[in-house]
Amino acid sequence: MRGAVIYAPGDVRFENLDDPKIVQPTDAVIRTVATCVCGSDLWPYRGAEPIGDPHPMGHEYVGIVEEVGSAVANVRPGQFVVGSFATSDNTCANCLAGWQSNCLHREFMSTCQADYVRIPNAHGTLVATDEHPGAEMVPSLLAVSDVMGTGWYAALAAEVKPGSTAVVVGDGAVGLCGVIAAKELGAERIIAMSRHESRQALALEFGATDIVTERGEDGVARVKDLTGGIGADAVLECVGTAESMRQALRSARPGGNVGFVGVPHEVQIDGQELFFSHVGLRGGPAPVRRYLPDLIDRVLTGLINPGKVFDLSLPLDQVAEGYRAMDERRAIKALLKP
Repeated sequence: MRGAVIYAPGDVRFENLDDPKIVQPTDAVIRTVATCVCGSDLWPYRGAEPIGDPHPMGHEYVGIVEEVGSAVANVRPGQFVVGSFATSDNTCANCLAGWQSNCLHREFMSTCQADYVRIPNAHGTLVATDEHPGAEMVPSLLAVSDVMGTGWYAALAAEVKPGSTAVVVGDGAVGLCGVIAAKELGAERIIAMSRHESRQALALEFGATDIVTERGEDGVARVKDLTGGIGADAVLECVGTAESMRQALRSARPGGNVGFVGVPHEVQIDGQELFFSHVGLRGGPAPVRRYLPDLIDRVLTGLINPGKVFDLSLPLDQVAEGYRAMDERRAIKALLKP
């Protein structure tokens, strides 16, 4: 088969790789219908994370089951499936409590920008649709496997409630999906922080009521202006930088909450400031598997259309261009099809 391999910052190649095989009885192998480049893939691509030896890339996927191990009973060959970037057995104590992304047998997916993918813990990770979806549904179902599920978790972690005011820090795919989530959870006012016109337009289409272009302390001041000097009930931090975290924490009102899902890079929390702010803070890798049945249903019934975050579609063999386009902010998110 063929797949993406990263060699060094800015160097992603499409190469021949070994076909995946069943290794454990809980494995499945799927044929990729669609995958994509994630904003978090840009950290190593930009040199902000070590790469080490050349290795495959990708953690978002939808596909058709080709083969299953002897212990996999919930999906069968021929079914269309959606999974999470973090695999889970869905039976351990952490999974049963709803934290599948901290499963005791968790493995993070990392080989999905390829023709075929081995899915560990397939019995607890994959969710099959009743029928093969139409091609128009595939982008939104792919979004559910990570960015929509992560945006949903950000909104829940920030405790977005009906009638509340929410701020979304970050206008990438996760942030834009966070706008969808805040709208679905009943936020009355949704303030999207964005400097890019195309992303602002999509945020407004998804349900944002206000756009803030300022960043840092200027952004915080603008949020305070829009909220009577108090701050927001809920803030979704969807970037992962020190500046975005400060902006998120300082945009929340006393008693408000911040849900952070941007993978932290050089983020440090001032304990004194957090203590006296009365702001709650929760985050981490989203337990996407918990939300898959609900989000898949919302997509298939037309309630949400997160696939609109894919503003670039490419053949899988042009994956390197997908990385370049996102790195240069020519695209929000690149969809890849074999």
